[in-house]
Amino acid sequence: MLGVRRSAVTIAAGYLQQQGIISYNRGQIKLLSRAGLEQSSCQCYFTVVNNYQKTLAIYK
Repeated sequence: MLGVRRSAVTIAAGYLQQQGIISYNRGQIKLLSRAGLEQSSCQCYFTVVNNYQKTLAIYK
C-alpha cells in the first residue's frame, strides 16, 4: 500500500487483524497467517511472485 494515507493503512490493518491474519500495534505488524494474507490479497500479488520466480530462474 505504497502512496496511500495512513488512515487507509489503519483501516486495512484493522480488517486483517479482525480476520486473525496479522497482529498490528503502534506501527508494528506481526504476520500470523501467511496463507490468510495471500488469500486476502489481489491477483496482482501472484503475478508479481510469478514474475519474480521466472526472473530468478533465468539467472540460475
